[in-house]
Amino acid sequence: MHELTLARNLIELACEHARAQGADRVKRIQVRLGVLSGMLKPLYFCFGPAARGTLCEDALLEIEEVPLTVECPNCRAVKVPHTRYSFRCPTCGSPTPKVVTGREMVLVALELEASDRKKRRRPKRRRAGRADDLAMDNQAGERIR
Repeated sequence: MHELTLARNLIELACEHARAQGADRVKRIQVRLGVLSGMLKPLYFCFGPAARGTLCEDALLEIEEVPLTVECPNCRAVKVPHTRYSFRCPTCGSPTPKVVTGREMVLVALELEASDRKKRRRPKRRRAGRADDLAMDNQAGERIR
């Protein structure tokens, strides 16, 4: 199932970013999908089951559907065709093979959440006097032993 793979890849990408940021969970995922992707309903359907047991479990999936626009070579303008599968200019009727928008699949934004203990946690202090410690010296940031 192509849509399940897409959902898992989206979740994996969001979880990787959340871990890199030190977050405990992903609260919201914003995605832009072009109408030609045909993935709007299938992605909603697969997202919940694919997110179980991950940092994205119970995350809100927001999908912005991007309409189809094409460039008409005769009118030299970007137009919205009459239907999703009509690749003709709605003004002059010429074929419009160049798709401008409508094929996108873009992860736009993530809303992350960290637990209270992580928010309050202080950075660990290093003990002085260990032979393998490096210290920073002077304003130029040169490392010395």
